[in-house]
Amino acid sequence: KMPGGAPYHPAGFMTFVGANAMVNGKTQGAFPAPKALLSAVYEGALVPFDTALKIEARWFTNVLVNPSSGAMIRSLFLNKEALEKGAVRPKDVSDQRVKKLGVLGAGMMGAGIALVSAQAGMEVVLIDRDQASADKGKAYTESYLDKGMKRGKVTAEKKAAMLGLITATPDLEQLKGCDLIIEAVFEDPKVKADITQRVEAVIPDTCIFASNTSTLPITGLAKASKRPDQFIGIHFFSPVEKMLLVEIIKGKETGPVAVAKALDYVRQIRKTPIVVNDARFFYCNRCIIPYVNEGARMITEGVAPALIDHAAQQLGFPVGPIQLTDETSIDLGAKIARATKAAMGNAYPDSPADDMIFWMEGLGRMGRKAKAGFFDYDEAGKRQGYWKGMQDKYPLAEEQPDLIEVQQRLMFAQVLEAVRALEEGVLEDIREGDVGAILAWGFAPWSGGPFSWLDIIGAEYAAERCDQLEAAYGERFKCPALLREMAEKGQTFYGRFGVEAKAA
Repeated sequence: KMPGGAPYHPAGFMTFVGANAMVNGKTQGAFPAPKALLSAVYEGALVPFDTALKIEARWFTNVLVNPSSGAMIRSLFLNKEALEKGAVRPKDVSDQRVKKLGVLGAGMMGAGIALVSAQAGMEVVLIDRDQASADKGKAYTESYLDKGMKRGKVTAEKKAAMLGLITATPDLEQLKGCDLIIEAVFEDPKVKADITQRVEAVIPDTCIFASNTSTLPITGLAKASKRPDQFIGIHFFSPVEKMLLVEIIKGKETGPVAVAKALDYVRQIRKTPIVVNDARFFYCNRCIIPYVNEGARMITEGVAPALIDHAAQQLGFPVGPIQLTDETSIDLGAKIARATKAAMGNAYPDSPADDMIFWMEGLGRMGRKAKAGFFDYDEAGKRQGYWKGMQDKYPLAEEQPDLIEVQQRLMFAQVLEAVRALEEGVLEDIREGDVGAILAWGFAPWSGGPFSWLDIIGAEYAAERCDQLEAAYGERFKCPALLREMAEKGQTFYGRFGVEAKAA
């Protein structure tokens, strides 16, 4: 028997109240299983045991037949595990596990890469312009290990051994003997080209050279290399030690050995890889940017920022687009917009979202790091609510849109970009599109990812909704030709592009 009898008895009532609040706070009602579990326990406690078992079975069946369950199991268990085991690895390439790694740039990304690589037992050479900068990068690992020691998870011996694997130095000669180089220097093509040429003069002919760039096309960066077939992109997400995904980017001349080396390295550091073809923003950033931009556009239309962020969170996203912009920094968004416009020229579509970002940048409101952005912050950097000054330039509309309308704008902004990436050959495997979206930016995990979500709602409805959104909000919601064709044929993405379909 449960202590106290019925769930509304004083002995157990507060437990259910607290559990209900906790589950709703964490899931925002987007995930069916936690609610079903609580309901089964609560309702089961009201009736005899045999009846309670029937109630539990019915709630379990309810979850089992929910399309979300199959989508989550497929993406987060089957597909994720398949990618980690080398589903897309070139079959005819021998073992390429890394023994000695060179990391160029000891900033936040480089320091994080050195940390996870040393954790995996690799010898790491951490390079920066001077000894002090290199030492600062190594100190990141020491600080991380000190925190582990305080929690009792790291011993003094393990700390000493890991730190012993990292050589922090400005001397490029130390890179001799490396079989993989990961460049994590400033996002400037000239800076990257210079370090590529200087390092290639030192490293062995068989060494693979990777860039950790998040936006610059790999094919362009590879022009600085004498060995473009050994040049590849390995895009980590920040913070490196916490994020589970690594995006591997093939340039036009990248060879199979470089791909195998990158995949084997990612497996060594126990992260999940996806492999994509080269294009501006690759896959993940290509889909994240429309999500952030759509949120900014809505503010310029007078939609309440709280409605935008809460709509996203109720879809299962960890943070809404407005908060995400503050976390990643507003000046980064402005820099990406300028660089993209410079590269695309007249083909670049002018956007109210860009105007807003440039305005915020001009005011010095750069986001959390500046303690001023879309949010106000206290001295400790804690959010104090949305900045009311936004309404001086972008006043709130008297009539706010429906929650569903806001949610569908945010969802379609992302999933249509994922479909275009597949259509253009940036994505070669929809499993990578789904797993990558969930692990990179927390795309509604209950949905199984962009392609799984489109399969849940159906291509026919998705195409029809695209037409409605395009008519209301513009060409960015234009239905991709691939999605239109699938709607006309009654196809699903996993039915057409899944592993079973490819094998048939």
